Amino acid sequence: MAKSNFYTRTGDRGTTSLVGGQRIKKSDIRLECYGTVDELNSFIGLLRAEGLDQPTESQLAMIQNELFVIGSNLATDTSNRELKSFSQIPDEVITQLEKTIDSLDEETPSMTGFILPAGGRIASLCHVCRTITRRVERLLFRLDEEVEVDANVACYLNRLSDYFFALARYESHRIGEPEITWKKRCIPEK
Repeated sequence: MAKSNFYTRTGDRGTTSLVGGQRIKKSDIRLECYGTVDELNSFIGLLRAEGLDQPTESQLAMIQNELFVIGSNLATDTSNRELKSFSQIPDEVITQLEKTIDSLDEETPSMTGFILPAGGRIASLCHVCRTITRRVERLLFRLDEEVEVDANVACYLNRLSDYFFALARYESHRIGEPEITWKKRCIPEK
């Protein structure tokens, strides 16, 4: 395969191509949505650099691949192009993620309060991934106001934020970092 330039110059005027070649503005909500998926994927890469156990490492690698699927899904204008099978999230992928969440939850003690996004470096990175996932979700529902969004993409992202919360708790517990819970401020009554 011949090497190509990293730059194409086609985006110099503020547009980019969707799957199929349709040009859209770089400020389009669709691009914001899948660009934030890419941001999430990059933070997962940072999380993977932290020396995780093998099951977690494998799960995160699968999630990164699924996020590429979601990016492809979101970059396809389905009003004039059929969504390819490799750009879809099957029900089984969501079910497997739910099982992983349940497994992580079984490994951690019951919660005693609202957990702050802390608990060591790994747990904190999990919380960063969780909050970026929530941002993707918000953007996704804004996009859904303009074009139909695949329901399984929305479902997967919702479960993914739950996964990162469960993983943060699991990692804090695994390495012996205490979870930090929210302390309600006591305001004297007048």
